[in-house]
Amino acid sequence: MTSSLRSLDDTLADLLARARPVAGVERVPVLDACARVLAADQRSTIDVPSADNTQMDGYAMRAADVPAPGTRLRVSQRIAAGHPGAPLIPGTAARIFTGAFIPDGADAVVMQEQCEAQGDEIIVGHRPVAGEWVRQAGEDIRRDAVILRAGELLRPQAIGLAASVGLAELPVVRRLRVGCFFTGDELVMPGEPLPPGALYNSNRFVLVSLLRTLGCEVTDLGIVPDNLAATREALRAAAAGCDLVITSGGMSVGEEDHVKPAVQAEGELLQWQIAIKPGKPLACGRLRRPAGEADFAHFIGLPGNPVSSFVTFLILVRPFLRRLQGVVRTEVAPRRMRADFDWPRPDRRREFLRARINEQGGLDLFPNQGSAVLTSTVWGDGLVDTPPATPIRRGDLVDFLAFNDLLT
Repeated sequence: MTSSLRSLDDTLADLLARARPVAGVERVPVLDACARVLAADQRSTIDVPSADNTQMDGYAMRAADVPAPGTRLRVSQRIAAGHPGAPLIPGTAARIFTGAFIPDGADAVVMQEQCEAQGDEIIVGHRPVAGEWVRQAGEDIRRDAVILRAGELLRPQAIGLAASVGLAELPVVRRLRVGCFFTGDELVMPGEPLPPGALYNSNRFVLVSLLRTLGCEVTDLGIVPDNLAATREALRAAAAGCDLVITSGGMSVGEEDHVKPAVQAEGELLQWQIAIKPGKPLACGRLRRPAGEADFAHFIGLPGNPVSSFVTFLILVRPFLRRLQGVVRTEVAPRRMRADFDWPRPDRRREFLRARINEQGGLDLFPNQGSAVLTSTVWGDGLVDTPPATPIRRGDLVDFLAFNDLLT
């Protein structure tokens, strides 16, 4: 334990070093595999395309049969996609349509705009070269080539690629099981009356939605009373069936903050004070499972302020989750963008400022950067990653982390 503030980079490196991908693989239909994590390399069993085919509507022919523009050729057959043609008779052409296989004997395609049809003949207005407008067999994918790597988060285009080589199922890492609960006697649920001093529990809705967006199987234990016994019981219940337990609030050292001592009683706690704003407090540790169960459950305690919790989740918890899910590349590359604002009084900590992209392609800053201002996260398109003690002047280029990138 240490009271000093750790850098974000060191904190993230420690988190990722503690993360080991969960065990367990399941096979799912390719159509259901989007947003899952691939568990094993996938190879193609075929060449793609499986045979030479045409990239254009036009006429297949032998390039040697057209010594000059203006050559006449008889059209000897018609070939549509999905209907193989007969071998090409020398000195003739085949009417052919995009995607159709090139007939044996042909080696080039002349697009229809360069040919003039006259009865059962064409006048070829272009002298082709062998291979013109022909997609070669295996040009896209060779048989036995690796098309998808283990640890890849499967996007729609990867699903299409798997289907294109005939794969009906894919092995994916089982869903990460995450338990969460929220502390604070002041918290009430939307739809209930709001007593004096109470708050609607927005963190519950943000965190559960974030976890589901990232493909987790969520056990939501709701609001836990502010006492040590109830907090310990919630931790035990979550650890019994989950890979990771996340809490929000109760991580300070006040008399009503019970998460720290509860985690210490149920496992071990590594408390980090991180040099970032918003989101300085973060707790990380692990929880013992019930007797007879192997291993342990990871634990992360998030700040109670809604923006602090949201930002800390995106910057630190998201890559940790992805690593537990088996994703190989967890980093998000920032975009270099123009600041259309001034930030003359930076903090000594690394700051994440809520901003959005304006019509001029620059970034505007939300006027209130407070850690409780949840409207800034809805208004904004992402976060400006600002180094410690670094002022920003209008026109400077800054690192921008888009919410769309942080939520994948």
